[in-house]
Amino acid sequence: ELTWGLILSLARNIALEDHATRNGAWQTTIGPSLERKVLGVIGLGNLGSQVVTVGRALQMDVIAWSQNLTMERAAEFGARLVSKNELLATADVITIHLVLSDRTRGLIGADELALMKRTALIVNTSRGPIIDEGALIAALEAKQIGGAALDVFDEEPLPAGHKLRGLANTVITPHIGYVSSDNYRLFYGEAVEDIAGFLDGAPVRVVE
Repeated sequence: ELTWGLILSLARNIALEDHATRNGAWQTTIGPSLERKVLGVIGLGNLGSQVVTVGRALQMDVIAWSQNLTMERAAEFGARLVSKNELLATADVITIHLVLSDRTRGLIGADELALMKRTALIVNTSRGPIIDEGALIAALEAKQIGGAALDVFDEEPLPAGHKLRGLANTVITPHIGYVSSDNYRLFYGEAVEDIAGFLDGAPVRVVE
């Protein structure tokens, strides 16, 4: 849900238009339609595959890549497997759905950003260090890419005065991908059940 909220906000300049309208302006930007655009999904696990479903519903052409992704698994979700470089060079919207590891840290750096279209948007709701933050800021400042929507950062909370806070071609949120009333109700509800069960001598959800 958050991934698509960020994609739509960035593509259609929703946050910018909200601010402009509140300050007396009207229709200050023109954003693209996503129909028939190319959605590039990096990581086709549980979250990435759900993002593909929405992209296809919006009639986007969906391509995907990860280090272990097979053609068959990509096709299972309605995506087409391509190389990392082809995805970066052809996608209009790139969204990242990988865990942070030695293999994924710095996966998107200056060389990868240089492959992207000048109008391309990149979205990261996974972990900040998967993208080289310095290289991303440089690309955004130079308008080398169209924009970035980020829910995760190298340092959290994002420091006051951080360059990302001042870039107009970004949408930034404070790591709220998992933050919802339903999730909190589930997490804390189960925690209370676990404690009560332990105190009663009848533990639940026991891990062997």
